[in-house]
Amino acid sequence: MSDSVQPHRRQPTRLPCPWDFPGKNTGVGCHFLLQCMKVKSESEVSQSCPTLSNPMDRSLPGSSIHGIFQGHVKLAKFGLYHMTAYGDDVDFPIGYPSYLAPEVIAQGIFKTSDHVPSEKPLPSGPKSDVWSLGIILFELCVGRKLFQSLDISERLKFLLTLDCVDDTIIVLAEEHGCLDIIKELPETVIDLLKKCLTFHPSKRPTPDELMQDNVFSEVLPLYPPFIKPASLFSSSLRCADLTLPEDISQLYEDINSDYLAERSIEEVYYLWCLAGGDLEKELVNKEIIRSKPPICTLPNFLFEDGESFGQGRDRSSLLDDTTVTLSLCQLRNRLKDVGGEAFYPLLEDDQSNLPHSNSNNELSAAATLPLIIRERDTEYQLNRIILFDRLLKAYPYKKNQIWKEARVDIPPLMRGLTWAALLGVEGAIHAKYDAIDKDTPIPTDRQIEVDIPRCHQYDELLSSPEGHAKFRRVLKAWVVSHPDLVYWQGLDSLCAPFLYLNFNNEALAYACMSAFIPKYLYNFFLKDNSHVIQEYLTVFSQMIAFHDPELSNHLNEIGFIPDLYAIPWFLTMFTHVFPLHKIFHLWDTLLLGNSSFPFCIGVAILQQLRDRLLANGFNECILLFSDLPEIDIERCVRESINLFCWTPKSATYRQHAQPPKPTSDSSGVRSSTPYFPTECPDPPKTDLSRESIPLNDLKSEVSPRISAEDLIDLCELTVTGHFKTPTKKTKSSKPKLLVVDIRNSEDFVRGHISGSINIPFSTAFTAEGELTQGPYTAMLQSFKGKVIVIVGNVAKHTAEFAAHLVKMKYPRICILDGGINKIKPTGLLTVPSPQI
Repeated sequence: MSDSVQPHRRQPTRLPCPWDFPGKNTGVGCHFLLQCMKVKSESEVSQSCPTLSNPMDRSLPGSSIHGIFQGHVKLAKFGLYHMTAYGDDVDFPIGYPSYLAPEVIAQGIFKTSDHVPSEKPLPSGPKSDVWSLGIILFELCVGRKLFQSLDISERLKFLLTLDCVDDTIIVLAEEHGCLDIIKELPETVIDLLKKCLTFHPSKRPTPDELMQDNVFSEVLPLYPPFIKPASLFSSSLRCADLTLPEDISQLYEDINSDYLAERSIEEVYYLWCLAGGDLEKELVNKEIIRSKPPICTLPNFLFEDGESFGQGRDRSSLLDDTTVTLSLCQLRNRLKDVGGEAFYPLLEDDQSNLPHSNSNNELSAAATLPLIIRERDTEYQLNRIILFDRLLKAYPYKKNQIWKEARVDIPPLMRGLTWAALLGVEGAIHAKYDAIDKDTPIPTDRQIEVDIPRCHQYDELLSSPEGHAKFRRVLKAWVVSHPDLVYWQGLDSLCAPFLYLNFNNEALAYACMSAFIPKYLYNFFLKDNSHVIQEYLTVFSQMIAFHDPELSNHLNEIGFIPDLYAIPWFLTMFTHVFPLHKIFHLWDTLLLGNSSFPFCIGVAILQQLRDRLLANGFNECILLFSDLPEIDIERCVRESINLFCWTPKSATYRQHAQPPKPTSDSSGVRSSTPYFPTECPDPPKTDLSRESIPLNDLKSEVSPRISAEDLIDLCELTVTGHFKTPTKKTKSSKPKLLVVDIRNSEDFVRGHISGSINIPFSTAFTAEGELTQGPYTAMLQSFKGKVIVIVGNVAKHTAEFAAHLVKMKYPRICILDGGINKIKPTGLLTVPSPQI
């Protein structure tokens, strides 16, 4: 048993006798019973556990597998109650008949048309579980199972007749011939049995009330008081009650050498699957799953009304709660070379801004392998999971290191919590989510109901009835809590990745979605969002021209504008375009960038389709995007990062983007370290920042504008006066820059940017649109492929000059916002020495 993990669904093999538990002479099974009551009252599983599980199931849900062998009580199979929509989806009662409370039996089968718990009376609850506990305790006292001589229907009838008796304990004892055993029990135990087996639930105590019984007085001091642990995204102190032993050496002596057993059951099962474990194969080998030839499923007789005869009921449609032991031998063999230090990585506060990983040196080579291979490597994933688990538990203190490790990769098992950390989710998210009214009908309900059945329904989790119910609640919570915004089609697709990763934590899915939309889709969901989307598409069009002028020229010539294909891309951040497994890899990088990174993703997608787009006309391009070809998502991510690094920060400026936030807060927590060489957080606005221009003027310009700030930064110039900014050191990764001043020669001589060349606009191009040969033509040609900034004093001329260069297939052409006048106050203009 020490080399196995057992699923939570277990079938009792025998009933433990009183001598199986401590405290025989001072109240049978008090230790066990106290644990049961503490678990019931503390884990808040009311209305989820129709019966208590087998007392021999010894691990708490969500605990480490180490707890299985430490005598801990475990509640098992209670998930079946929720999985079956509170019994709606199955034709059998949830729970063992002998342990069902009378009120549960009297309720009978109640079917609803919808999977909404509030619409169905739920007789099962804490008090029903107290009755089940009483039956278990009675069986422990007498050393035998109850109702073994009766069939199921007689058992149920007998339980219902207990309403007419004065003493339930005496009647049960007489029925099973164990009255003499009951009379020998201490009065405290008999009194406890009577409380548990009170027929009317209104008179039956709750688990909390039952724990105050005198029978627990002797053992209660042995157990520390329960303190509800602080949740991960909470402002409460998580270490307030942390105490260390007086003898520190004892702390290390208590560490179990079986490090794998100390990991959570979710981690072990995930690693077990990576090591070759196949749950379905195990069930087939144990004959839990049996295949039957289709010919054998045909009925022997079939009437006109559809009634069939001659075939027995297929076993696959029946409940089978047989326990299957999953061997850990293969996983342990795979991890035999992993040292104990890997389970306790040292978290150092590295001040460097370079990509960094705390994984050991032996795994450094694995970090260079393709992501799909790394995600299937058992040893690599073990190290990454443990590292992220420790970093996330220290969030937000270790937020910077979470960013650094996320730049390497994010382990799939930890992706949901890691995304939440990258989005800055904090606070009492559960209380906030619970306070939102998700039940009152609103006009948006109809559209939500229409969209959900069409959203990523290839996935079994999201297409399930419970998945639809969760979808509905999270989407409705977002709509209700954002009254200034409206529901647009596509919001369901945005919700899908967060719901999938946090399926059992709706509050976190809602919190992540609420943090994601303002960052990347600010004001996209206004009632009138046309001006926001039009500005976004215009900037995207300029990004295409900036990075791929040949493709931009072709698409403009055939009239294939971004309005025809890119709106679903950006409105859903590509979740409407790609399946979930590709979205996960794409968003792992997206969340490390700022709101302009989606532009680079869009350009990277177009560049993968570049050859087909250049070879086709308008109709063929429409057909191509109606059924988007396969996109290599890893290549898309790599090229997106490269495009982002070549794009000046202000080139993607949008008037309707989210206002910049301060880079640090009063708590002293440092701002997030960006993924890319250029800084992702938007800087505060200054006199050298970009100015807003009318949308029509923006659409008339082919090339993007950059701010004077960016120009100064890229040219590595030192500014004096109130414009002064830190002088940048030369970096080998920084692109070279050429400034082309298109003013006339006289103005250029009076003062120009150091290192710029002068190509007057009036004589720059021939009648055929070709570049006039001059002293600086060769230099301009040599800088083709680098960033070229057009500077002038007339905005119309600079835009036309840039458009001519784009027509000539010059990439990375941009315009200085505000022209030369923005630079004059900085004192950066130089005057050439007079020729002698």
